[in-house]
Amino acid sequence: MTKTTADATTRGGKVMRRLLVESPTSLGARARLRRWDLFRANFPDVTEMSVLDLGGTVESWQRAPVTPRRVTVLNLFEPGESRDDSVVPVAGDACAARSALESAGSDTSFDLVFSNSLLEHVGGHARRVDLAREIDALAPRHWVQTPYRYFPVEPHWLFPGMQFAPTKARVAIARHWPLVHTRPKTYEGARSSVLWTELVGVTEMQAYFPSSTILRERLAGLPKSLIAVR
Repeated sequence: MTKTTADATTRGGKVMRRLLVESPTSLGARARLRRWDLFRANFPDVTEMSVLDLGGTVESWQRAPVTPRRVTVLNLFEPGESRDDSVVPVAGDACAARSALESAGSDTSFDLVFSNSLLEHVGGHARRVDLAREIDALAPRHWVQTPYRYFPVEPHWLFPGMQFAPTKARVAIARHWPLVHTRPKTYEGARSSVLWTELVGVTEMQAYFPSSTILRERLAGLPKSLIAVR
């Protein structure tokens, strides 16, 4: 494949990805709005709550159609910057959230813990157990969403069945599939992104959050993501 052809393929992939999941009118955008509706239905008093977002960003709350009384955003790498006192960014590990919050001089008690698409990226079963323990300790209520392992299309790369492929094949997809969000510059970068992404099913979610209701977010009638709600 020539460089010109490769560049055209990449541009076409970006356009297709935008149409599918990133533009305001995409399938993904409409699904996110439905998720917010479901969130508000489960927590109608959220405007009065102090919320801890594990793994999110300040920017995501600036765009959100929901405005809690106060939001603390804990993110390992880039929580973002805020000029609004009601949205507080903290850099730290969500799997040791209480320690990270204490070190930052932040609150360690909230009305609600919120987390979207973090659970599958923390680094295996033991780390997911740690994350669930932190969530349970930090607030009496929570909303924890994660993509469903058995949905036919892997949601991060938009590749059918990628989550079931051998690691070598998944790395090749991550390097070359045109619908990838950000193409890794190196083989090592692609391998890292693949190894740090591990989707889970209903049995695991029930084990991590035994006191929660496990909701199923559907697309075309099929479960697309799981949400632990308490």
